[in-house]
Amino acid sequence: MACSVTKVISYEDLKALLGKSQNLLVVDVRTKEEVDKGHIQGSVHIPVDTVEAAFAMAPEEFKAKFGVTKPLQDAPELVFHCHMGMRGLNATNKAHQLGYVK
Repeated sequence: MACSVTKVISYEDLKALLGKSQNLLVVDVRTKEEVDKGHIQGSVHIPVDTVEAAFAMAPEEFKAKFGVTKPLQDAPELVFHCHMGMRGLNATNKAHQLGYVK
């Protein structure tokens, strides 16, 4: 069984990843109201209370709903973000429970 690896990254780390990675998926787990006030360009909005259901979807269903390819469970660059960090951590934990390891 693979070991889950969680890494907390800074805004600067994320900016660097955004500039160089083709495979990065940034998931914004904030509320719609928060996202409407501003978001990271290219991020996908999946509210924290729907992360578990979203990442349990079949790949075709995920792509149809969110417009991006569902990441593989060993995707090296999957980032959940929120405002302060707690919802991002909660989403990360849900993803780990579904078999995502990084």
